[in-house]
Amino acid sequence: MATRTIAGKTVAVNEEGFMTNPAEWTQEIAVEIAKEEGIEELTEAHWKVINFCREVGAASGKAPTLRTITNGAGITTKEMFTLFPKGPAKKVAHIAGLGKPEGCV
Repeated sequence: MATRTIAGKTVAVNEEGFMTNPAEWTQEIAVEIAKEEGIEELTEAHWKVINFCREVGAASGKAPTLRTITNGAGITTKEMFTLFPKGPAKKVAHIAGLGKPEGCV
């Protein structure tokens, strides 16, 4: 298993760069990954989605799909694409320290 240092912390990642142990995640890591993904600042709306995804991930062991996020977090698909452009479910899973959602390429 590969490792990577993000925000001063060494974490386990898979071949695509997704964290493999959600317990290693911190908010500081989320901020760094978001910047890598082209999101300069995480707003309250971003954190609402990130925290929802982490809750779902902790309960199910998997990153939620876009439909699960929009239904559960009370956010529209359009808002998701505004917050997390170009592949929002995959991008938020990466930022939230979860694996790649099923069905994402």
